[in-house]
Amino acid sequence: MIEGIYEAHLPVKDLTRSIQFYQNLGLELAWEGEGIAFIWIEKHKSWLGLWEGAEYLTEYHPSLRHVAFRIPFEEMENSVNWLLNKGIEAVPFGNRTSVQPFVRPNQGNASVYFKDPDGNSLEFMSFVAVPGEFKNECKKIEMMKWVEVVGLKRERDI
Repeated sequence: MIEGIYEAHLPVKDLTRSIQFYQNLGLELAWEGEGIAFIWIEKHKSWLGLWEGAEYLTEYHPSLRHVAFRIPFEEMENSVNWLLNKGIEAVPFGNRTSVQPFVRPNQGNASVYFKDPDGNSLEFMSFVAVPGEFKNECKKIEMMKWVEVVGLKRERDI
């Protein structure tokens, strides 16, 4: 029955500024109305609703104000530089100090985090192939270390 996510929503202070930010990420404006815009994540499959209003002041929590964009694992290694070229700085996740991509072996994914102009938490995330001996590893592993140990493989490769 369920095929994927159709939409997610974030609060923003300045709709015009936010539209420009997401377009800078390569996303396309789908529709704009009074105080709201929809940005295609995957054209005709999923979009992100941006709602202008005081709700952007809502304190961040992982269950609020967060969106993860799926990217190919092969592009994760260069994601921090890609963001910098767009004028966007990556941010550390949780108690980490590094902004570099990392792998969560037990979840089978890799991530790098950044924020939009309103402090909404954004993430590039990709599926990662995890060999059997690492499937229960809960510790986050720097992507460069992961590639040294396991290699550069996609989930569908294993």
